[in-house]
Amino acid sequence: MRGTTEGINLVAYSWGLRNLKKGDEVLVSLLEHHSNIVPWEILSKINGFTVRYAKVNDDGTLDYEDFENKLSNKTKIASLSHVSNVSGVINDVKRIAKVAHDHGALMLVDGAQSVPHKPVDVKNLDMDFLAFSGHKMLGPTGIGVLYAKKQLLDKMEPFQGGGEMIKDVSFVGGKQQCDISFNDPPWKFEAGTPDICGAIGLMEAVKYLENIGMDQVLSHECLLTGYAIKRMKECGKVILHGPTDTALKCGIIPFSVQGLSSHDVALLFDNYGIMIRSGFHCAQPLHQALKLQSSARVSFYIYNTQKEIDRFVEILKEIEQL
Repeated sequence: MRGTTEGINLVAYSWGLRNLKKGDEVLVSLLEHHSNIVPWEILSKINGFTVRYAKVNDDGTLDYEDFENKLSNKTKIASLSHVSNVSGVINDVKRIAKVAHDHGALMLVDGAQSVPHKPVDVKNLDMDFLAFSGHKMLGPTGIGVLYAKKQLLDKMEPFQGGGEMIKDVSFVGGKQQCDISFNDPPWKFEAGTPDICGAIGLMEAVKYLENIGMDQVLSHECLLTGYAIKRMKECGKVILHGPTDTALKCGIIPFSVQGLSSHDVALLFDNYGIMIRSGFHCAQPLHQALKLQSSARVSFYIYNTQKEIDRFVEILKEIEQL
């Protein structure tokens, strides 16, 4: 698995291609990364089902009432990010999973921004699918994980064919027919030579984070996020987007500087050796819902310090005076 994007695509094509039809619905939210929107939209054009979108509140948090009201017996799968990659908002996926299951729907969780930053218990949250990426959690790029309940994997067909994912391929000359039997999960979904180096690197990253403890990772991020929000509020021309309560989010803060585009802000920080992100962050519908042309985004992880935040705010105060 190359990452969260491929994991969601695998579910869409291995499960969705054979289980979604005209009259069915897939429910996502407006705060999703494009990777949790585009595969469903592409597949809907092939199979004829409908993709529905739950609203977000003015502060960028999920409108739970709207999400739950849009769940119906037509909904076959609900797909939701655990943590927004734009705002860091933590969604209550356990609550949504329960309502989805009450309607007979499956639950897919985009865990790209949650698994690296907080404890995630797939059994407690009762998710049917969970996808996440290695490069978000100190591992290499191009490697990731898709978790799925075994009873689902057993019934799903592979969406890529090749070596390693088969048990037997035999040609019956008289019938001019090739008979194929597939391997057991997870090998059934892993065609070709795997990313061996990437898998080893990801495992080492997992061991490293487990040794620290995911509770400690989250605690450190909350401490830095709260400190950064407090310091950024000292700036007169800086606008913070989304909630500022650290109990509701992981270590991401989207912001704008009045009079400057997010790309200008990022370039100015780059001159000082400070790396932030700018643009839509692959979540254009959320920016449209929040009436933002784009946003700058500063984020933190286990290797960041309060001293670095002080330097960031020092430069931010210089930038807002331009």
